[in-house]
Amino acid sequence: MSRRWVEANLAEFARDVMRDFCMASVVLEGQFHRFDEAGAVSFPVMRDLLGEMMNKGLLWRLKDTAHHLFRNDPAQDPVAPMLDWAVGYAFHECVKLKEDAYQHQHYAPQYRALREQDMGEELRAIVEPLASMLAQTRESMEREIRRIRYILGRIRRLMCLYYAAHGGNRLLARLLFDRDELVRSVFGEEYDLLLQGLYGDKPERMFIQAGESLLDGGRPEDALRAAHAAVALAPGCQRARRLVAEAEQRIDQTPRRRAI
Repeated sequence: MSRRWVEANLAEFARDVMRDFCMASVVLEGQFHRFDEAGAVSFPVMRDLLGEMMNKGLLWRLKDTAHHLFRNDPAQDPVAPMLDWAVGYAFHECVKLKEDAYQHQHYAPQYRALREQDMGEELRAIVEPLASMLAQTRESMEREIRRIRYILGRIRRLMCLYYAAHGGNRLLARLLFDRDELVRSVFGEEYDLLLQGLYGDKPERMFIQAGESLLDGGRPEDALRAAHAAVALAPGCQRARRLVAEAEQRIDQTPRRRAI
């Protein structure tokens, strides 16, 4: 991709990175919770999350999109390069976690089954010490999860800084409105910091921009919900009130389906 093309589509890339980061974070946190509870990570889940070169998964696509965005946004040095590094670091830690999950899920049971077989003392003396490798694999997974959790937390903080320059991105505002529960669940206590950086002391801007984008996308009912949310926050905002009127007019002009 050319730098010029990426810069021309920066709003879409910024939206996609936020969306994919949140979606990947939810999947990873689910696996981390599983490890905390049962001492195991699902290899199929990690395999699907990462994918492969010819069939990239969500996390791989996030890494690639992050590279395109953060390496071609001239206004965000040094936050953007650090975010690029952090996302890449998290990706490769997840690759290692996937491989350890495979060993834990497939080779550990095979080894335990082989140990149950009758074998001479000489052979048993050779293979018994291999049991320590199973414990080392689990310890490796624990370290990788700890590192990934930590770097994801740093990415969230860096994103709060980076996205402060994207307060006019209507596609991002639409994502924050449409996927409110997802974004809140990922950012947690830092959600308010994210919005503060984006919209300052005018949080209604998110709902206005989201409503305008939804209206352009042919979703007047959802645009009206966003517009009403904006008016609730800022009753005197004329832009929000105009959006309400536009959305209501668009709804009135939409042909109703006949009941069959």
